[in-house]
Amino acid sequence: HDIERPQPDVVTPGMYPCNAPSDAIVLFDGTDASAWTGSVQDNPKKKKYNPEGKMLWKVENGYLECTPTGSIRTKQKFGDCQFHIEWQTANPRQGDSQGAGNSGIFMMGRYETQVLDNYENRTYADGMAGCVYGQQPPMVNACKKPGDWQTYDIIFQAPRFEGDKLVSPAYVSVFLNGILVQHKTEILGPTTHKKLPVYKPHEKDSILLQDHNNNTRFRNIWLRELDLMKDESTPE
Repeated sequence: HDIERPQPDVVTPGMYPCNAPSDAIVLFDGTDASAWTGSVQDNPKKKKYNPEGKMLWKVENGYLECTPTGSIRTKQKFGDCQFHIEWQTANPRQGDSQGAGNSGIFMMGRYETQVLDNYENRTYADGMAGCVYGQQPPMVNACKKPGDWQTYDIIFQAPRFEGDKLVSPAYVSVFLNGILVQHKTEILGPTTHKKLPVYKPHEKDSILLQDHNNNTRFRNIWLRELDLMKDESTPE
């Protein structure tokens, strides 16, 4: 109860819970997509040919829409963070199972939280919205109807390495539409399709939004940088 004990920093909340707080990095405010860059697609015979890696997703009506022209990623690189994003799939639904509004949020370009229309749309449990892709299904299916805006709040703890040695894996907690669907879930390694994940040492990296050939939309994207192991002895 020492009144002289150092005080926490003051952070001013947004007007509404979904709005960026005062210490957030705004990655998309509805008009400005300059925080993002595209993926180089250097084969002219492919549909997504984009040799300069430009950000070619559509920006209109306050949202960012996959065109699709390749995945996009943040220019800035991040580690531990609180990440907020809102997403919308097509109404009426286009496709089913993994073909309905498929995208993904890859923290550090490697660790995916799935984006998918799973309102009355069955798919494999570790591939549905709210999962750690290919590893851990969500606790519950908290999806809204197609065409409704859905909200992710993701708390991501980056893995730590000492040389080539993994000393602490990545962890993630996820709220989907305000409902907890992952609670400090250990990520077994970079998420892949039907492969066993293997950690390889890396530094901070970009956040990637996946192009999965669906016209999924995103808005109100912001991030708070954190240090979730600052009181532990594990090396940074």
